[in-house]
Amino acid sequence: MFKASSLPLLAGRRFPRSVITFAVWAYLRFNLSLRRAEDLLAERGVVVSNETIGVWIARFGLQFTARIRRDRPRPADKWHLDEIVVRICGVIPRMWRAVDAE
Repeated sequence: MFKASSLPLLAGRRFPRSVITFAVWAYLRFNLSLRRAEDLLAERGVVVSNETIGVWIARFGLQFTARIRRDRPRPADKWHLDEIVVRICGVIPRMWRAVDAE
């Protein structure tokens, strides 16, 4: 997750930076609906409407998305191709899987 102190645009809000950061991060990272993000915060004792979370997404979403993508590990240069052959009811399907070197 992000360090909330590194986001200067969150200053002067009604909710603490940690709440806004968690709500936007969870919505973007796990592809939640606004209502599910609202429920996630309610389970932690924070009462926020889904409209408020939507405003946070509109205002801070691009900034958070850039940080999520930046911190995501990059794929390696080498890939391995695995082939799996399994007999299922007399039929032999071939399954292929591309695996990163790491």
